[in-house]
Amino acid sequence: MSIELPLITDPILLEEIEKNGKIHEFEPGQYIKMVPIILEGSVKVMRTDEEGHELLLYYIEGGDTCAVSLTCCSTSSPSDIKAVAEERTRVLGVPVRKHEEWANKFRQWKDFVAMTYQKRFQEMLRAIDDVAFRKMDERLLKYLVTKSKQLKTFVLSITHQEIASELGTSWEVISRLLKQLEKRKLVEL
Repeated sequence: MSIELPLITDPILLEEIEKNGKIHEFEPGQYIKMVPIILEGSVKVMRTDEEGHELLLYYIEGGDTCAVSLTCCSTSSPSDIKAVAEERTRVLGVPVRKHEEWANKFRQWKDFVAMTYQKRFQEMLRAIDDVAFRKMDERLLKYLVTKSKQLKTFVLSITHQEIASELGTSWEVISRLLKQLEKRKLVEL
């Protein structure tokens, strides 16, 4: 299989990952239910409330994993978030038992997990700051730029409702703000 992970260089650990991991391919919109290491593509991680409203927390891409998945595996508890493929995505699924074993056996795996927690914690703090301190037009523009970078395209095929769901607002607000951004020649609808 010969995988490359930028943060993991220990040949014995890489051999263990290749031997025990299983490659999965996901189409856009498919849910990911494992400890994923993203090989290609990207995944959005969202929080959903009881009424089904969603809030985008962060994206994971090549070489990354999901901190919430790691936590749920360690505690054998269900997740309060959902991870959805943004584009055609290839993932290496790590068995839960191996995650725990590697944390005890390999310093680089332990560091990889710790760096994942730190990175995701910082991204969630930025998401909280956005909700608490930024106006919706600033959040929308940041969202569009981030999504364009994530998908490596300037043309986004997404509905106003999908944007609204990810930003935790209504489609009417998003439609109004997109029209304002278009008038300012920052986007083209």
